[in-house]
Amino acid sequence: MQEIILIKNGELVLKGLNRNSFEDVLIKNMKRHLADIGKFVFTKSQSTIMLEPVDEDTDLDDAAEALSRVFGIAALSRAAACEKDMKTIKQTTVSYLSEQLSECKTFKVEAKRSDKKFPLKSPEICREVGGYVLSKFHHLKVDVHNPDCIITVEIRDKNAFVRGNNIKGAGGMPTGTGGRAAVLISGGIDSPVAAWMMAKRGIELCAVHFASPPYTSELAEMKVMELLKKVSRYSGRICTFVVPFTEIQEQIKQRCPEDLFTLVMRRIMMKISQIIAQEQNCQALITGESVGQVASQTIYALACTDAAVTMPVFRPCIGMDKDEIVEISRKIDTFETSIQPYEDCCTVFTPKHPKTKPKLEDVVEAENLLDLDSLIEKAVQNARKVILK
Repeated sequence: MQEIILIKNGELVLKGLNRNSFEDVLIKNMKRHLADIGKFVFTKSQSTIMLEPVDEDTDLDDAAEALSRVFGIAALSRAAACEKDMKTIKQTTVSYLSEQLSECKTFKVEAKRSDKKFPLKSPEICREVGGYVLSKFHHLKVDVHNPDCIITVEIRDKNAFVRGNNIKGAGGMPTGTGGRAAVLISGGIDSPVAAWMMAKRGIELCAVHFASPPYTSELAEMKVMELLKKVSRYSGRICTFVVPFTEIQEQIKQRCPEDLFTLVMRRIMMKISQIIAQEQNCQALITGESVGQVASQTIYALACTDAAVTMPVFRPCIGMDKDEIVEISRKIDTFETSIQPYEDCCTVFTPKHPKTKPKLEDVVEAENLLDLDSLIEKAVQNARKVILK
């Protein structure tokens, strides 16, 4: 009996003539996630990709856990490959799934017969396997509506495959199939969630972080890198640029009206991020903003911010409330890191009474009080590059 992993593509099956290229990217991403675990042979068949370990001692628990974070996978399951005869299939079902069946109270059998030459039809396979399981596990009962365990028997060209319950995949589209975008990353809860959500739609990420020493500490930057590492467990490599922002913020404080501090700062961040994004062949920017969450995220303020750049700005959290964003941050394991009490540059020189309905002409007028071109050029030139895998 050989154990393998079966991958269900989900959304990729809708890609028509382009499907093969999407699957090739998915396989490349799976290989990257499995690089430290072992080598596998990949076989594409219909809406399934089969992973066969090259070495017998490859840890399939680790492999399944790594694959559960790969975008583009709807579901995966460990399965036993066996010969295509009913006696072998029944014996394999009982021996391979014995631990799972011992812990269940109810089960059902599903059969998928891709090889139409196989002598039994799907309902007959289900009856044969189900009866054999009941004869070996007397505590079990059949429940076709809500079973604890679903046994699936697949009859394919060369082998039969027996598997138990599926493991839910990360879903979405394979990273790298949706273009490239730069995420403005702070140390808060929202921006790592936004990065993860766009990576789930196939976007390859790079990141821009603004640091303002001595107002922000080295620990604050370390916190951001830890957040990006957690996102990169799903998205893969993230090229990150740390931009020095102290001089810009000090000049904003000295020259601009206080109620426009945050808006001017956000617009400059967007301008700098766009320059870096273009240099990195990105087609869009990503932020973690949500309408009305803070003063700089009113619809009026967001319009002023967007006017600073020509690139599309993706805001996947825009219609979510904080509880919904927190729920995702817990799911992807960024929440506990995000709430560490290290301030980021967005909290430096926060105005007491920020404008919530700013006019673009007033913001641009305030911006013109700065030596803007020189400040932006200097910040971009001094940005520090960090590669996170």
